[in-house]
Amino acid sequence: MMGARPATRLERSCGREACGPGPRDWLRWAPARVSTGLERIEAYFAGHAYDAHRHDSYAIGVTLSGVQSFDYRGTRVDSTAGKLLVIHPDERHDGRAGAAGGFAYRMLYIEPRLIQTALAGDAGRARSLPFLADALSSDRRLARAVRLALADLDHDIEELDADRIVLELAEALAALDPGVGAPRPSPACAVAVERARQLLDAAANHDEVGRAVASAELEAATGLDRYSLARHFRTLLGTSPYRYLVMRRLDRARALMRAGQSLADAAYAAGFADQSHMTRQFHQAYGVSPGRWRAMGREME
Repeated sequence: MMGARPATRLERSCGREACGPGPRDWLRWAPARVSTGLERIEAYFAGHAYDAHRHDSYAIGVTLSGVQSFDYRGTRVDSTAGKLLVIHPDERHDGRAGAAGGFAYRMLYIEPRLIQTALAGDAGRARSLPFLADALSSDRRLARAVRLALADLDHDIEELDADRIVLELAEALAALDPGVGAPRPSPACAVAVERARQLLDAAANHDEVGRAVASAELEAATGLDRYSLARHFRTLLGTSPYRYLVMRRLDRARALMRAGQSLADAAYAAGFADQSHMTRQFHQAYGVSPGRWRAMGREME
């Protein structure tokens, strides 16, 4: 579907997870000067890629070359060149090469709130998030949407183009999931979830250090008890309020590390107790340590 970029070789002087990536592993981020809720990457792994982890966004992409293998929902998935991948928010998965020669892929991470907003329609009715039980798809409509998002990773996506991409992806996913039309939270609950999301976003970016958020604070802001809020939050955004807050802290930490800050400084500024706390959460979210992630990556130019 799309050609892989030549691999950037990285030196290795010790074990895989101890201090860095394999000799040929690399990871590149597409530019993202405009905050669109979309993150795009391209990567290559010669063998082991990442340990079991889960994130709070949709991961939608395409295998470029080789065999991309991972465990997902109790089964092994093997994706070959041209196959589409759809991983639902908060679903555990890992990653590795399924054959000699490694694998390359491109991936789009899209915030569930964008899918939710795109599917709400003129009436503004909240809908359950589309869910595809099978991680692999050959759907033509979805393939067209993925091509729109991932064809050009050398340039940022303009805001209006991002809107088009989100709508194409949302409608393609919804068409593949009959359950999207099932009973869903009331408009009032959807408003409450959005208030909670905005409060958590603000907390993760509060001044220079992310702050803690108490359950009582969310209850006061939304008018829902903590358990009802957690239930509706997961239905509409695919994860729990706490998990959402942690992921926003990790977003901030990654941005700071990419800007050149040390792991310890990034952990503090993002609101983690210390560097080891951030490292644990980072590994749970991405399947690699912050040090390995930073050693592999560089932004596309």
